[in-house]
Amino acid sequence: MQEQIIDNVKTWLERAVIGLNLCPFAKAVHTKGQIRYVVSEAQEPKQLGEELMRELKLLHACDPSQTDTTLLIHPWVLTDFFDYNEFLDTADEIVAGLDLEGEIQVASFHPHYQFADTKPEDIENYTNRAPYPMLHLLREASIEKAVAAFPDAKSIYKRNIATLRELGEDGWRRLFAESGG
Repeated sequence: MQEQIIDNVKTWLERAVIGLNLCPFAKAVHTKGQIRYVVSEAQEPKQLGEELMRELKLLHACDPSQTDTTLLIHPWVLTDFFDYNEFLDTADEIVAGLDLEGEIQVASFHPHYQFADTKPEDIENYTNRAPYPMLHLLREASIEKAVAAFPDAKSIYKRNIATLRELGEDGWRRLFAESGG
């Protein structure tokens, strides 16, 4: 089961995140095998918080050339987006409690992701939609290095919205048609 979940996440990463260039920094760490994929068995937010704490410590301690980023996939907890969104404050508190602010940040992806002031069906929400709820643990130093190498990094969000509007929801579905994602 875990292998299938990871395969689904890799398909999403390859076809949407990298394939549509939603994150121009993802291809390099994917190609180099520097992404750690962890499928959480957590059934409740407290368990996920404990696992998040372990993963943050592990990422902080390991060599970035081996593991630069972690995707903590949690298919059985926080499946409701609004519960998930509330948990993000807890995730930030865990980062702060470990004194990792400025070193590691947590990005958010969810199958029902919805930005403030959007409707659930708005296509721009798909920039953060993934096959499962997950927390993306990112090294700040890696982000800074990637942003320095990418001209006009602040325009990525707007470019992503334009890409998704052109693709449309049907196009998004076709990306995953053969994998069922």
